[in-house]
Amino acid sequence: MSGGDDSLAGAQFSVVDYILFSLMLVVSVGIGVWSAYRSRGKESTQDYLLGSGAMSPFPVGLSLLGGIVSAISILGNATEVYLYGTQLSLSLVGMIFGCIVVYFVFLPLFYNLHIVSVGQYLEVRFNSKAVRLLGFMCLLLTNLFYMGVCLYAPSLALSTVTSLSTLGSMVLMGLVCTFYISVGGVKAVVYNDVMQTLLMFGGVLLVVIICCTEIGLANVWTIADQGSRIEFFNMNISPFERHTFWSTTVFGFYFTINAIGANQASYQRFASVGSLITARRLVVFYLIGVWVMWTLFYFSGLLVYGAYKDCDPLTSGRIQKADQVLPYLVMEKLGHLTGIPGIFVAAVYGGVLSSLSSCGNGCACLIWEDVLKDMPYFRRMPETNSTRILKILSAMTCILGIFLAMVAGQLGNIFHVINSVTGAINGPLQGVFLAGMCTPWVNTKGAVLGFLVAFCYNLWVVVGKFLRGGGSPPHLPLSVDGCPEKLLHLTNTSIAAFANTTTNVLDTNLTSDLTTNFSTPGPHTNRVEGRTMYDVSYCYFGVTGIIITLIISNLVSLCTGPLSPKNMEDGLSIPGCVRFHRWLWTICSGPAKTTKFAAVATILQAVNALPNDTVVAGNPTNDVTENRRPKEVQAHSYLGSPHNTQHQ
Repeated sequence: MSGGDDSLAGAQFSVVDYILFSLMLVVSVGIGVWSAYRSRGKESTQDYLLGSGAMSPFPVGLSLLGGIVSAISILGNATEVYLYGTQLSLSLVGMIFGCIVVYFVFLPLFYNLHIVSVGQYLEVRFNSKAVRLLGFMCLLLTNLFYMGVCLYAPSLALSTVTSLSTLGSMVLMGLVCTFYISVGGVKAVVYNDVMQTLLMFGGVLLVVIICCTEIGLANVWTIADQGSRIEFFNMNISPFERHTFWSTTVFGFYFTINAIGANQASYQRFASVGSLITARRLVVFYLIGVWVMWTLFYFSGLLVYGAYKDCDPLTSGRIQKADQVLPYLVMEKLGHLTGIPGIFVAAVYGGVLSSLSSCGNGCACLIWEDVLKDMPYFRRMPETNSTRILKILSAMTCILGIFLAMVAGQLGNIFHVINSVTGAINGPLQGVFLAGMCTPWVNTKGAVLGFLVAFCYNLWVVVGKFLRGGGSPPHLPLSVDGCPEKLLHLTNTSIAAFANTTTNVLDTNLTSDLTTNFSTPGPHTNRVEGRTMYDVSYCYFGVTGIIITLIISNLVSLCTGPLSPKNMEDGLSIPGCVRFHRWLWTICSGPAKTTKFAAVATILQAVNALPNDTVVAGNPTNDVTENRRPKEVQAHSYLGSPHNTQHQ
């Protein structure tokens, strides 16, 4: 492949590129208007949030996939492979186990309760409005931060390869997204996601095919292998090594639980189809889709390395951020092909809009369902006015996302901060959901204390990593020996300075930042000798929060009085765990026929005699009155008749 200019100054969009990029925006707006037109005269909160619970599975599946596989995946996965190799791709293996848990645990419980907000499950399971509000605050905070990242990160990466400014692109994307989700609701989000997901996949695939025809598919793999980029089975069991087979598999498992388990935007997609069987098929569709798309994105990183193995654009100063390597390749190597840069940039920004719209619609749902809906003023409001409130909330969340993206640009290394906050919160929160679903004896005190302990531990680790100077680890070797200018941009004086600051530049690389890459600080940091909890790989971060929450919640519940099967509602824990709970309770709290269980039975009977106002899942005897559930669950099914007649 031919070389390019020393910088990206001359690589700008052509008229055709602008037309193609603008066409994507026009189509997005048009889909929003079309969705609003089709829903005229029959608008309701159910239709706005869930598409009346009877949407076509294929577009919903693409929407689910597009909401997770964002522009961050396009740029971040390629950058990770370019700098650190292919080991992270084994996270795809962990995703299989994560999808199994979602398929058999999360989805049946959520779907058959006919809830709209996933926080409703917490209220019903633990009979506590406070626990529901805790989940609401966690989910809202992480979604808003993620919206800021989705806007800022790709805009920053593409600002130097096109004439679009970072601020201008953030405002443009934010306003387009605000318009179409406000007027069209979840239907506009879903149908836009279909177009944007296909565009993401098609745009990157086109770039990969064109580049492979020039480099050669076999040559790409050979060059990557020679550059130590090919690694899949690093079986080191040390938790301190950044990427191994074990750590990346664990990371893939947690990523899936967090992305499509107790995730508001994803659950709205599952709830918008007509039956549990169909919703479960969407999980399988998601797994296949994410394997295909992420494999393509990982391979694009190998392709970039094949193109720049002898002239790294980051080291030579042609780009300033590591996450710009793929856009740089498109502009420098394929810029002479009219329309290709426009298609690629449209694909990246399609990923921005897909993730932003999913999060915006999910945040509006959380605010309405968990906070506003039960207030006297809003409870008496007509359905048409309630829908207008939802449209206003959707617009406000997207506008807030634009503001957070601007703040991200002002705070500098904001990616570390964002992912540290979301990681510290989401792991413990997923642990609370799993405690309710898999351990029916856990009570409210146990769940809350388990979350708080896990959250404090995660926060401690994050702050400790910052204070100890934790940052990105040294990347694999990159060469500039083949650059025509032979490092023309670096003087003898600046070479020494560059060696000390290269890792500071790399701290802004999308993949490292968006995966809380603190496990192995770079050479510029003042490392403390020895291995401590601050040096554990970021891949274990979320799962650690889940495990701590489960352990503490069980211990506290056993000490304060585990919940009896008599005080459990039906359908709030998975059936196998409910049956185990009944069996264990019968053995321990029944007549003490043996010395082995006598002491335990006495203690449990005494504890059970104490007042206990909490509720667990799975009541086969229906001893609990229906008023323990939220009013909306008693009164009707949110998802309409299809859910009442077609569930598994």
